[in-house]
Amino acid sequence: MARTFYTLLWWLALPWLPLRLWWRGRREAGYRARIGERFGRYRADVPRLSDDVIWIHAVSLGETRASVPLVERLLRERPATRLLLTHMTATGREAGRALYGDRVVQAWLPYDVPFAIRAFFARFAPRIGLLMETELWPNLAACADAAGIPLLLVNARLSERSAAGYARIGALSRPLFAALTGVAAQGQDDATRIAALGARDVATIGNLKFDVDVPAAARVGGRTLRAQIGTSRPVWVAGSTRDGEEALLLDAIAATRALPRDTLTILVPRHPQRFDAVAALLDARGIVYARRSTGAALPPECAVLLGDSLGEMLVYYTAADVAFVGGSLLPLGGQNLIESIAAGIPTLIGPHTFNFAEASMRAVEAGAAVRVADADDLIERVGRLLGDAAVRGTMAERACAFSAAHRGAAERLWTWLAPRLPASLNPPGGG
Repeated sequence: MARTFYTLLWWLALPWLPLRLWWRGRREAGYRARIGERFGRYRADVPRLSDDVIWIHAVSLGETRASVPLVERLLRERPATRLLLTHMTATGREAGRALYGDRVVQAWLPYDVPFAIRAFFARFAPRIGLLMETELWPNLAACADAAGIPLLLVNARLSERSAAGYARIGALSRPLFAALTGVAAQGQDDATRIAALGARDVATIGNLKFDVDVPAAARVGGRTLRAQIGTSRPVWVAGSTRDGEEALLLDAIAATRALPRDTLTILVPRHPQRFDAVAALLDARGIVYARRSTGAALPPECAVLLGDSLGEMLVYYTAADVAFVGGSLLPLGGQNLIESIAAGIPTLIGPHTFNFAEASMRAVEAGAAVRVADADDLIERVGRLLGDAAVRGTMAERACAFSAAHRGAAERLWTWLAPRLPASLNPPGGG
Protein backbone atom coordinates (compact mmCIF):
# COMPACT_ATOMS: atom_id res chain seq x y z
CA MET A 1 0.00 0.00 0.00
CA ALA A 2 2.85 2.41 0.80
CA ARG A 3 4.42 1.96 -2.63
CA THR A 4 1.02 2.26 -4.31
CA PHE A 5 0.44 5.62 -2.65
CA TYR A 6 4.00 6.68 -3.53
CA THR A 7 3.39 5.74 -7.19
CA LEU A 8 0.13 7.67 -7.22
CA LEU A 9 2.02 10.80 -6.16
CA TRP A 10 4.37 10.28 -9.09
CA TRP A 11 1.43 9.94 -11.47
CA LEU A 12 0.03 13.24 -10.21
CA ALA A 13 3.39 14.92 -10.78
CA LEU A 14 4.10 13.49 -14.24
CA PRO A 15 2.25 16.14 -16.32
CA TRP A 16 4.30 18.89 -14.71
CA LEU A 17 7.74 17.30 -14.98
CA PRO A 18 8.44 18.27 -18.63
CA LEU A 19 7.67 21.88 -17.70
CA ARG A 20 10.06 21.67 -14.79
CA LEU A 21 12.81 20.30 -17.04
CA TRP A 22 12.17 23.03 -19.60
CA TRP A 23 12.35 25.66 -16.85
CA ARG A 24 15.64 24.29 -15.50
CA GLY A 25 16.93 24.23 -19.07
CA ARG A 26 16.89 28.02 -19.17
CA ARG A 27 20.28 28.01 -17.45
CA GLU A 28 21.40 24.40 -18.03
CA ALA A 29 20.53 23.40 -21.57
CA GLY A 30 21.26 19.75 -20.81
CA TYR A 31 17.93 19.42 -19.01
CA ARG A 32 16.12 20.00 -22.31
CA ALA A 33 18.02 17.21 -24.07
CA ARG A 34 16.35 13.84 -24.65
CA ILE A 35 13.44 14.48 -22.28
CA GLY A 36 11.73 11.31 -23.55
CA GLU A 37 14.38 9.20 -21.80
CA ARG A 38 13.03 10.44 -18.47
CA PHE A 39 9.84 8.53 -19.34
CA GLY A 40 11.45 5.42 -20.84
CA ARG A 41 11.28 6.55 -24.49
CA TYR A 42 14.50 6.41 -26.52
CA ARG A 43 15.62 7.74 -29.88
CA ALA A 44 16.89 5.43 -32.58
CA ASP A 45 20.49 6.53 -32.01
CA VAL A 46 20.45 5.09 -28.47
CA PRO A 47 21.67 1.50 -28.83
CA ARG A 48 19.39 -1.31 -27.71
CA LEU A 49 21.80 -3.23 -25.51
CA SER A 50 21.62 -6.91 -24.68
CA ASP A 51 23.65 -9.72 -23.14
CA ASP A 52 26.55 -8.58 -20.95
CA VAL A 53 25.57 -5.10 -19.77
CA ILE A 54 26.71 -3.55 -16.48
CA TRP A 55 24.67 -0.53 -15.48
CA ILE A 56 26.11 2.19 -13.21
CA HIS A 57 23.90 4.97 -11.92
CA ALA A 58 25.70 8.18 -10.91
CA VAL A 59 23.01 10.73 -10.19
CA SER A 60 25.06 13.94 -10.33
CA LEU A 61 28.49 15.47 -10.71
CA GLY A 62 30.00 14.20 -7.45
CA GLU A 63 28.86 10.61 -7.96
CA THR A 64 30.08 10.68 -11.58
CA ARG A 65 33.54 11.78 -10.51
CA ALA A 66 33.57 9.17 -7.74
CA SER A 67 32.71 6.48 -10.28
CA VAL A 68 36.00 6.91 -12.15
CA PRO A 69 38.01 4.16 -10.34
CA LEU A 70 35.10 1.73 -10.67
CA VAL A 71 34.38 2.45 -14.33
CA GLU A 72 38.03 2.30 -15.32
CA ARG A 73 38.47 -1.02 -13.49
CA LEU A 74 35.41 -2.51 -15.21
CA LEU A 75 36.59 -1.31 -18.62
CA ARG A 76 39.98 -2.89 -17.98
CA GLU A 77 38.89 -6.15 -16.32
CA ARG A 78 35.68 -6.81 -18.29
CA PRO A 79 36.40 -5.47 -21.80
CA ALA A 80 33.73 -7.70 -23.35
CA THR A 81 30.93 -6.05 -21.39
CA ARG A 82 29.03 -2.88 -22.28
CA LEU A 83 28.84 -0.20 -19.61
CA LEU A 84 25.66 1.83 -19.29
CA LEU A 85 26.02 5.05 -17.27
CA THR A 86 22.89 6.89 -16.17
CA HIS A 87 22.36 10.25 -14.48
CA MET A 88 19.62 12.56 -13.24
CA THR A 89 21.40 15.94 -13.49
CA ALA A 90 22.80 17.80 -16.46
CA THR A 91 26.17 18.35 -14.76
CA GLY A 92 26.46 14.63 -14.06
CA ARG A 93 25.77 13.70 -17.67
CA GLU A 94 28.16 16.31 -19.02
CA ALA A 95 30.90 15.08 -16.67
CA GLY A 96 30.30 11.50 -17.78
CA ARG A 97 30.68 12.49 -21.41
CA ALA A 98 33.91 14.36 -20.67
CA LEU A 99 35.37 11.51 -18.59
CA TYR A 100 34.44 8.49 -20.70
CA GLY A 101 33.44 9.64 -24.18
CA ASP A 102 32.08 6.79 -26.27
CA ARG A 103 33.58 4.10 -24.04
CA VAL A 104 30.25 3.95 -22.21
CA VAL A 105 26.61 4.35 -23.24
CA GLN A 106 24.90 7.25 -21.48
CA ALA A 107 21.21 7.81 -20.76
CA TRP A 108 18.94 9.50 -18.26
CA LEU A 109 17.54 7.27 -15.56
CA PRO A 110 13.74 7.47 -15.94
CA TYR A 111 11.48 8.87 -13.28
CA ASP A 112 10.47 6.31 -10.69
CA VAL A 113 7.19 5.16 -12.24
CA PRO A 114 6.80 1.48 -13.16
CA PHE A 115 6.07 1.91 -16.89
CA ALA A 116 9.20 4.04 -17.40
CA ILE A 117 11.46 1.78 -15.33
CA ARG A 118 10.22 -1.35 -17.16
CA ALA A 119 10.86 0.35 -20.52
CA PHE A 120 14.38 1.25 -19.36
CA PHE A 121 15.13 -2.36 -18.40
CA ALA A 122 13.63 -3.65 -21.66
CA ARG A 123 15.79 -1.29 -23.69
CA PHE A 124 19.12 -1.96 -22.02
CA ALA A 125 18.69 -5.37 -20.34
CA PRO A 126 21.40 -4.87 -17.69
CA ARG A 127 22.70 -7.99 -15.96
CA ILE A 128 23.42 -5.99 -12.79
CA GLY A 129 22.93 -2.45 -11.50
CA LEU A 130 25.48 -0.55 -9.42
CA LEU A 131 23.95 2.48 -7.69
CA MET A 132 26.43 5.10 -6.50
CA GLU A 133 26.18 6.45 -2.93
CA THR A 134 22.54 7.06 -1.91
CA GLU A 135 20.41 6.87 -5.04
CA LEU A 136 17.54 4.62 -3.97
CA TRP A 137 14.05 4.49 -5.55
CA PRO A 138 11.23 2.15 -4.46
CA ASN A 139 9.81 1.32 -7.90
CA LEU A 140 13.27 0.96 -9.40
CA ALA A 141 14.14 -1.62 -6.74
CA ALA A 142 10.82 -3.45 -7.11
CA CYS A 143 11.02 -3.61 -10.91
CA ALA A 144 14.64 -4.79 -10.79
CA ASP A 145 13.68 -7.52 -8.37
CA ALA A 146 10.80 -8.60 -10.63
CA ALA A 147 13.15 -8.67 -13.65
CA GLY A 148 15.83 -10.63 -11.78
CA ILE A 149 18.35 -7.78 -11.97
CA PRO A 150 20.55 -7.62 -8.85
CA LEU A 151 21.09 -4.12 -7.45
CA LEU A 152 24.19 -3.24 -5.45
CA LEU A 153 24.64 0.04 -3.61
CA VAL A 154 28.32 1.01 -3.87
CA ASN A 155 30.33 3.75 -2.18
CA ALA A 156 27.21 4.00 -0.04
CA ARG A 157 26.74 6.69 2.57
CA LEU A 158 23.82 7.40 4.85
CA SER A 159 23.82 10.22 7.36
CA GLU A 160 22.13 9.91 10.72
CA ARG A 161 19.54 12.44 9.58
CA SER A 162 18.75 10.51 6.38
CA ALA A 163 18.58 7.22 8.25
CA ALA A 164 16.03 8.73 10.64
CA GLY A 165 14.00 9.91 7.65
CA TYR A 166 13.97 6.45 6.09
CA ALA A 167 12.99 4.93 9.42
CA ARG A 168 9.94 7.18 9.62
CA ILE A 169 8.64 5.72 6.35
CA GLY A 170 9.55 2.12 7.15
CA ALA A 171 6.64 0.65 5.18
CA LEU A 172 8.22 2.11 2.04
CA SER A 173 11.92 2.04 2.91
CA ARG A 174 12.39 -1.41 4.42
CA PRO A 175 11.31 -3.30 1.24
CA LEU A 176 13.57 -0.92 -0.68
CA PHE A 177 16.68 -1.75 1.36
CA ALA A 178 15.74 -5.44 1.52
CA ALA A 179 15.63 -5.55 -2.30
CA LEU A 180 19.33 -4.67 -2.53
CA THR A 181 21.57 -7.65 -3.23
CA GLY A 182 24.50 -6.08 -1.39
CA VAL A 183 25.95 -2.82 -0.11
CA ALA A 184 29.55 -1.56 -0.10
CA ALA A 185 29.51 1.29 2.42
CA GLN A 186 32.03 4.09 2.86
CA GLY A 187 32.32 3.84 6.64
CA GLN A 188 31.29 1.64 9.54
CA ASP A 189 28.64 4.12 10.69
CA ASP A 190 27.15 4.14 7.19
CA ALA A 191 27.15 0.34 7.13
CA THR A 192 25.47 0.10 10.53
CA ARG A 193 22.68 2.51 9.59
CA ILE A 194 22.04 0.83 6.25
CA ALA A 195 21.94 -2.65 7.79
CA ALA A 196 19.51 -1.42 10.46
CA LEU A 197 17.11 -0.42 7.68
CA GLY A 198 16.98 -3.97 6.33
CA ALA A 199 19.85 -4.23 3.85
CA ARG A 200 21.85 -7.46 3.64
CA ASP A 201 25.42 -8.33 2.68
CA VAL A 202 26.71 -4.97 3.93
CA ALA A 203 30.48 -4.40 3.86
CA THR A 204 32.69 -1.42 4.68
CA ILE A 205 35.18 -0.62 1.92
CA GLY A 206 36.04 3.09 2.35
CA ASN A 207 35.34 6.10 0.15
CA LEU A 208 36.11 5.90 -3.57
CA LYS A 209 36.57 9.65 -3.69
CA PHE A 210 39.92 9.24 -1.94
CA ASP A 211 41.09 7.21 -4.95
CA VAL A 212 40.28 9.88 -7.53
CA ASP A 213 43.58 11.49 -8.53
CA VAL A 214 43.99 15.18 -9.25
CA PRO A 215 44.49 15.14 -13.03
CA ALA A 216 47.66 16.66 -14.43
CA ALA A 217 45.50 18.92 -16.59
CA ALA A 218 43.86 20.35 -13.45
CA ARG A 219 47.24 21.11 -11.88
CA VAL A 220 48.44 22.78 -15.08
CA GLY A 221 45.20 24.74 -15.25
CA GLY A 222 45.64 25.82 -11.63
CA ARG A 223 49.18 27.05 -12.26
CA THR A 224 48.03 28.94 -15.35
CA LEU A 225 45.18 30.58 -13.48
CA ARG A 226 47.47 31.53 -10.59
CA ALA A 227 49.91 33.12 -13.02
CA GLN A 228 47.06 35.19 -14.44
CA ILE A 229 46.03 36.28 -10.94
CA GLY A 230 49.57 36.98 -9.77
CA THR A 231 51.77 34.60 -7.81
CA SER A 232 52.36 37.10 -5.01
CA ARG A 233 48.69 37.90 -4.48
CA PRO A 234 46.90 36.04 -1.62
CA VAL A 235 44.14 33.82 -3.01
CA TRP A 236 41.46 31.76 -1.32
CA VAL A 237 38.58 29.84 -2.81
CA ALA A 238 35.07 29.32 -1.44
CA GLY A 239 34.08 26.22 -3.37
CA SER A 240 30.69 24.58 -3.94
CA THR A 241 28.81 27.31 -2.08
CA ARG A 242 25.06 26.97 -1.71
CA ASP A 243 22.19 29.44 -1.74
CA GLY A 244 22.52 31.87 1.18
CA GLU A 245 26.19 31.19 1.86
CA GLU A 246 27.59 33.73 -0.59
CA ALA A 247 25.75 36.56 1.18
CA LEU A 248 27.10 35.39 4.55
CA LEU A 249 30.65 35.30 3.19
CA LEU A 250 30.45 38.73 1.56
CA ASP A 251 28.96 40.25 4.73
CA ALA A 252 31.77 38.75 6.81
CA ILE A 253 34.43 40.06 4.40
CA ALA A 254 32.92 43.54 4.48
CA ALA A 255 32.80 43.56 8.29
CA THR A 256 36.44 42.65 8.95
CA ARG A 257 39.99 43.66 8.13
CA ALA A 258 41.27 40.13 8.67
CA LEU A 259 42.10 39.50 5.01
CA PRO A 260 45.25 40.97 3.47
CA ARG A 261 44.38 44.10 1.50
CA ASP A 262 44.90 42.63 -1.99
CA THR A 263 43.28 39.22 -1.33
CA LEU A 264 41.39 37.66 -4.22
CA THR A 265 38.34 35.58 -3.34
CA ILE A 266 37.39 32.88 -5.84
CA LEU A 267 33.68 32.25 -5.38
CA VAL A 268 32.39 29.02 -6.96
CA PRO A 269 28.64 28.29 -6.59
CA ARG A 270 27.77 24.61 -6.43
CA HIS A 271 24.95 24.76 -8.99
CA PRO A 272 25.39 26.32 -12.45
CA GLN A 273 21.85 27.68 -12.45
CA ARG A 274 22.91 30.05 -9.66
CA PHE A 275 25.85 31.65 -11.47
CA ASP A 276 23.81 34.63 -12.63
CA ALA A 277 22.15 35.05 -9.22
CA VAL A 278 25.54 35.26 -7.52
CA ALA A 279 26.74 37.73 -10.17
CA ALA A 280 23.67 39.86 -9.40
CA LEU A 281 24.54 39.68 -5.69
CA LEU A 282 28.04 40.99 -6.42
CA ASP A 283 26.62 43.74 -8.64
CA ALA A 284 24.17 44.82 -5.95
CA ARG A 285 27.01 45.21 -3.44
CA GLY A 286 29.20 47.15 -5.82
CA ILE A 287 31.98 44.55 -5.66
CA VAL A 288 34.49 44.57 -8.50
CA TYR A 289 34.57 41.06 -9.91
CA ALA A 290 35.35 39.06 -13.03
CA ARG A 291 33.64 35.99 -14.46
CA ARG A 292 35.85 33.02 -15.22
CA SER A 293 33.68 32.11 -18.22
CA THR A 294 34.68 35.29 -20.10
CA GLY A 295 38.37 34.42 -20.04
CA ALA A 296 39.17 38.12 -19.57
CA ALA A 297 42.20 39.28 -17.63
CA LEU A 298 41.64 40.23 -14.01
CA PRO A 299 42.05 43.95 -13.37
CA PRO A 300 44.15 44.85 -10.29
CA GLU A 301 41.09 46.19 -8.45
CA CYS A 302 39.19 42.90 -8.94
CA ALA A 303 38.23 41.52 -5.51
CA VAL A 304 36.29 38.41 -6.57
CA LEU A 305 36.64 35.89 -9.36
CA LEU A 306 33.27 34.26 -9.97
CA GLY A 307 33.93 30.63 -10.87
CA ASP A 308 31.10 30.24 -13.36
CA SER A 309 32.69 27.42 -15.35
CA LEU A 310 31.98 23.71 -15.25
CA GLY A 311 34.42 20.96 -14.33
CA GLU A 312 37.12 23.28 -12.97
CA MET A 313 36.76 22.86 -9.23
CA LEU A 314 40.17 21.21 -8.97
CA VAL A 315 41.66 24.01 -11.08
CA TYR A 316 40.38 26.56 -8.57
CA TYR A 317 41.66 24.55 -5.62
CA THR A 318 45.14 24.13 -7.05
CA ALA A 319 45.30 27.86 -7.86
CA ALA A 320 44.51 28.89 -4.26
CA ASP A 321 46.42 29.17 -1.00
CA VAL A 322 43.43 28.24 1.19
CA ALA A 323 40.13 26.50 0.45
CA PHE A 324 36.73 26.57 2.08
CA VAL A 325 34.27 23.82 1.14
CA GLY A 326 30.70 25.10 0.99
CA GLY A 327 27.34 23.68 1.89
CA SER A 328 28.59 23.61 5.46
CA LEU A 329 27.91 27.10 6.83
CA LEU A 330 24.17 26.41 6.66
CA PRO A 331 22.57 23.08 7.66
CA LEU A 332 22.91 21.59 4.16
CA GLY A 333 25.29 18.74 4.96
CA GLY A 334 28.43 20.02 3.27
CA GLN A 335 30.05 19.23 -0.07
CA ASN A 336 33.03 17.04 -0.89
CA LEU A 337 36.10 18.14 1.08
CA ILE A 338 38.20 15.24 -0.22
CA GLU A 339 39.04 17.05 -3.47
CA SER A 340 40.65 20.07 -1.82
CA ILE A 341 42.54 17.83 0.61
CA ALA A 342 43.75 15.64 -2.27
CA ALA A 343 45.02 18.80 -3.95
CA GLY A 344 47.13 19.47 -0.84
CA ILE A 345 45.34 22.72 0.02
CA PRO A 346 44.70 23.87 3.63
CA THR A 347 40.98 23.26 3.96
CA LEU A 348 38.30 24.88 6.10
CA ILE A 349 34.80 23.53 6.66
CA GLY A 350 31.73 24.85 8.44
CA PRO A 351 29.77 23.28 11.30
CA HIS A 352 27.32 21.33 9.10
CA THR A 353 29.00 18.38 7.37
CA PHE A 354 26.62 15.48 7.97
CA ASN A 355 26.81 14.40 4.30
CA PHE A 356 30.53 13.75 4.78
CA ALA A 357 30.48 13.15 8.53
CA GLU A 358 33.22 10.52 8.83
CA ALA A 359 35.59 12.05 6.28
CA SER A 360 35.18 15.48 7.88
CA MET A 361 35.72 14.20 11.41
CA ARG A 362 38.85 12.27 10.48
CA ALA A 363 40.26 15.13 8.39
CA VAL A 364 39.90 17.52 11.33
CA GLU A 365 41.45 14.98 13.71
CA ALA A 366 44.41 14.57 11.35
CA GLY A 367 44.94 18.32 11.04
CA ALA A 368 44.18 18.20 7.32
CA ALA A 369 41.12 20.43 7.80
CA VAL A 370 39.88 22.99 10.31
CA ARG A 371 36.26 23.42 11.31
CA VAL A 372 34.93 26.98 11.74
CA ALA A 373 31.88 28.11 13.68
CA ASP A 374 30.38 30.60 11.24
CA ALA A 375 31.18 32.99 8.38
CA ASP A 376 32.93 35.53 10.63
CA ASP A 377 35.13 32.81 12.11
CA LEU A 378 35.84 31.53 8.61
CA ILE A 379 37.13 34.88 7.31
CA GLU A 380 39.26 35.35 10.44
CA ARG A 381 40.83 31.91 9.92
CA VAL A 382 41.38 32.53 6.22
CA GLY A 383 43.16 35.79 7.03
CA ARG A 384 45.43 34.10 9.55
CA LEU A 385 46.30 31.29 7.15
CA LEU A 386 46.99 33.66 4.26
CA GLY A 387 49.40 35.51 6.53
CA ASP A 388 51.28 32.44 7.79
CA ALA A 389 53.04 30.37 5.13
CA ALA A 390 54.50 28.00 7.73
CA VAL A 391 51.09 26.98 9.07
CA ARG A 392 49.78 26.59 5.52
CA GLY A 393 52.73 24.35 4.71
CA THR A 394 52.07 22.15 7.74
CA MET A 395 48.39 21.81 6.85
CA ALA A 396 49.28 21.00 3.24
CA GLU A 397 51.63 18.21 4.39
CA ARG A 398 48.94 16.80 6.67
CA ALA A 399 46.39 16.98 3.85
CA CYS A 400 48.63 14.99 1.52
CA ALA A 401 49.37 12.43 4.24
CA PHE A 402 45.69 12.10 5.13
CA SER A 403 44.70 11.62 1.50
CA ALA A 404 47.40 8.98 0.96
CA ALA A 405 46.44 7.10 4.12
CA HIS A 406 42.81 6.72 3.03
CA ARG A 407 43.38 5.48 -0.50
CA GLY A 408 42.64 1.89 -1.46
CA ALA A 409 38.84 1.83 -1.48
CA ALA A 410 38.80 1.06 -5.21
CA GLU A 411 40.83 -2.11 -4.71
CA ARG A 412 38.70 -3.20 -1.74
CA LEU A 413 35.53 -2.51 -3.73
CA TRP A 414 36.75 -4.66 -6.61
CA THR A 415 37.66 -7.52 -4.28
CA TRP A 416 34.12 -7.35 -2.88
CA LEU A 417 32.35 -6.75 -6.20
CA ALA A 418 33.99 -9.21 -8.61
CA PRO A 419 32.56 -12.39 -7.00
CA ARG A 420 29.10 -10.78 -6.93
CA LEU A 421 28.95 -10.09 -10.64
CA PRO A 422 26.71 -12.49 -12.58
CA ALA A 423 28.56 -15.60 -13.71
CA SER A 424 28.56 -14.60 -17.38
CA LEU A 425 30.40 -11.39 -16.49
CA ASN A 426 33.21 -13.24 -14.73
CA PRO A 427 35.78 -14.80 -17.05
CA PRO A 428 37.02 -18.34 -16.43
CA GLY A 429 39.32 -18.35 -13.44
CA GLY A 430 37.86 -15.13 -12.00
CA GLY A 431 39.95 -11.98 -12.12
